[in-house]
Amino acid sequence: MSGSLELRGVAKAFGKTEVIKGVDLSVDEGEFCVFVGPSGCGKSTLLRMIAGLEDVTTGDVMLDGVRINDVAPAKREIAMVFQTYALYPHLTVRDNMGLALKQAGESRARIDQSIAVASNMLALGDYLERRPAELSGGQRQRVAIGRAIVRTPKLFLFDEPLSNLDAALRVATRIEIARLHRELGATMVYVTHDQIEAMTLADKIVVLRGGRIEQVGAPMELYNNPANTFVAGFIGSPQMNFLRAGALGARGETMGIRPEHLAISATAGEIGGRISHVEKLGGETLVYVRTEVHGLLTVRLFGEHDFTVDAVAFLTPDQARAFHFDTAGQRLR
Repeated sequence: MSGSLELRGVAKAFGKTEVIKGVDLSVDEGEFCVFVGPSGCGKSTLLRMIAGLEDVTTGDVMLDGVRINDVAPAKREIAMVFQTYALYPHLTVRDNMGLALKQAGESRARIDQSIAVASNMLALGDYLERRPAELSGGQRQRVAIGRAIVRTPKLFLFDEPLSNLDAALRVATRIEIARLHRELGATMVYVTHDQIEAMTLADKIVVLRGGRIEQVGAPMELYNNPANTFVAGFIGSPQMNFLRAGALGARGETMGIRPEHLAISATAGEIGGRISHVEKLGGETLVYVRTEVHGLLTVRLFGEHDFTVDAVAFLTPDQARAFHFDTAGQRLR
């Protein structure tokens, strides 16, 4: 069972400070939607408004076409997975996962069946009698996800669920969440500040800044067709380079070029500079070049390459892959 979500002119103010500024958004049934943006952009506040943990100042939150603004959080058919796991330390994994169903008055047989299904999905069968203190961080997060699954909600909400995990566990858990989405066919809304998580998990990305939506689209749509310099700079790692277009004879005020579309040479090119730093990552090499006109630029090369810090370098952007923006930072079509 999964549902559709719609936000109609949703806004939130704390006193005179407006933190969410009229958001309109539709999330289709079964879709994986990721809210992404810098700290303070309002993504977690918006998620909490959907969950009912923050009141909506104006606008409507609709689940399957029904307005739920005034419905208590526990009655919204929404399950939320928090960054901090929020497990009860004195309860076993089994009891943590089944608590919401027990409080709802479900039968023991129904609870046991639901826990069995969720624990099998999450490889938690061997840990059901343990307590949270006996689990790793990744296992605790899987318990928190399992607790959401057993409720069979219409909508899953995830609030930066991987931020407390180390790098290897983040990758493994990200893959698990993607697999669960495919298996459950569930509607999921996921908040992160990590654009790699957004790119790898989402059917739809919502880029937020200052309580407003900057752009909505599929991951590669945002990567290949950013609406403005903010989205262009936020989506993609390493970050897009921004150059003074006039200095290159290009149209627009600013030209954007991704690091992988910037060629480097020791002898000739359109932009001169000196190598400031080199990062050898094995599968790729990042070269940072300090230029007089355009500042520090990043070049991304695949494979292993040797460069000398402080050596002269010349860069040439691939004009066919460049983006052009006007004085307001909006994309020129």
